[in-house]
Amino acid sequence: MLDIPSSVRVDVETLLAAQNHMGVCDAIEQYAPVGKPDAMTAPHFPKVAGIDSTVPPPAHTVAPASPAPAPPSSAGAPGAPGALIQDRLAGWVSDLTTLHELTERLARTAVMDDALHEVLRAGAALVGARRGLVVLEPADGLGPDTTVGLGLARADLGHIETVPRGATSYGRILDRPDATGEPEVHADLLSEDGLDPRHREVAARLGYAASFALPLATEAAGRLGAAVWLYDEPAEPVERQRHLVGLYTRYATEHLARLLELERARTKSRTIAEELLPPRLPRVAGVQLAARRRTGPRGGGDWYDALPLPEGALGLAVGSVTGSGASAVAAMGRLRASLRAYAVMEGEDPVAVLSDLELLLRLTEPARSATALFAYCEPALRKIVLAGAGHSPPLVIGERRTEFVETSLSAPLGMLACWEAPSVEFSPEPGETVLLYTDGLLHRTGDPMDRAFARLHAAAAGVPRTIRDDPGAIADHVLHTVLPDGLDAADSDEDVVLLAARFE
Repeated sequence: MLDIPSSVRVDVETLLAAQNHMGVCDAIEQYAPVGKPDAMTAPHFPKVAGIDSTVPPPAHTVAPASPAPAPPSSAGAPGAPGALIQDRLAGWVSDLTTLHELTERLARTAVMDDALHEVLRAGAALVGARRGLVVLEPADGLGPDTTVGLGLARADLGHIETVPRGATSYGRILDRPDATGEPEVHADLLSEDGLDPRHREVAARLGYAASFALPLATEAAGRLGAAVWLYDEPAEPVERQRHLVGLYTRYATEHLARLLELERARTKSRTIAEELLPPRLPRVAGVQLAARRRTGPRGGGDWYDALPLPEGALGLAVGSVTGSGASAVAAMGRLRASLRAYAVMEGEDPVAVLSDLELLLRLTEPARSATALFAYCEPALRKIVLAGAGHSPPLVIGERRTEFVETSLSAPLGMLACWEAPSVEFSPEPGETVLLYTDGLLHRTGDPMDRAFARLHAAAAGVPRTIRDDPGAIADHVLHTVLPDGLDAADSDEDVVLLAARFE
């Protein structure tokens, strides 16, 4: 045992053996220094080539040569072994810090596409590459299947996909019977014997000469896909780089598995909600219809409906059920189906329709409330009779006016022992559009309700004349104007529904 008179007390032979027989991160965890090392002023071995969490990797992607070993110190030279140990410890701590920063950035991603791009960027920095691609193809076959590139355009990915699957690195990884496995390393693709001619052609066309591929798989998550990084010149990552990127991809796989489960749940919720809404809007003479819907990540209870009624009439409805998630979606489906039945029986009296709906809600779901608006339209006469329960008033958009319909103030369904409010009758002019919407459109703005209503009115008044004949274009304009900068597509607990009816 060498007696080192510093705060670092380590068995030198054991530490060097640990470096050669285990990963740097495992070794640093087992042989961490007892106290804080003294100032490390000696020259350090280079960190892993290509690692820089704040600076993009260099364009030249040839893997650097391994650092030359330090010359052996002369016997009895004081402090030389201690300085060597401190240098190696400093390098390991630097690697751990880099991994921590990269995994922290990955943990902040909340959607699959962002996470896949972050995996590519981090992996490229760790192995010293400039380009790459991730192929997401879960082994359970439930999808989603997608390919994301780094430094590769969609056309470049298309060229790579023309290579026979068995000749590509990611194809061999994904076709393995086991979930995990060794990386696929091709240090000099163009000089390899037996390289598929199409692969050689694509590599030359895109300008890459080497590749390093890893499976995105763990025992717990199974196989999710494969990641491939491409070098511009013949190269391959050194052992230290392979170890670090292996640690990173194992963590990344677990994170991607969580996002995959969340995305599948959201997809199921959206599919169920869409199936409970009208698959298409009816065609009724004298009126054009368009609908737009935005739902949050958990799915909500906002809905719309348009159904043809006897004698050429048309029923229009929008509403919102309290809560979110699967229970709200199911309640929305039951409420909409009940309203359709009441509308067929007594649609010409919107107050009676909502009264029956309120009674049903109070008896069957006493713990839930809902807002609703039902309009009985006679397109041939351009006559509308409507009633609302706690719902925002419709908006009439035309060449000469943009105004809210004056409706009576009423509580939502399920809030009172007996609901009833007077109906309102009005007549839109030829070419005017009546816009029905849910409160989510106003709540997503983040403004107080008076400002949100003013923003909605201004958006409707600013509809360009060139699109006033298209109710779908009017709905899109209002949606994107009231909710700019992607607020209409961002994840939110508030659903948004717009139903536009243009009268001829």
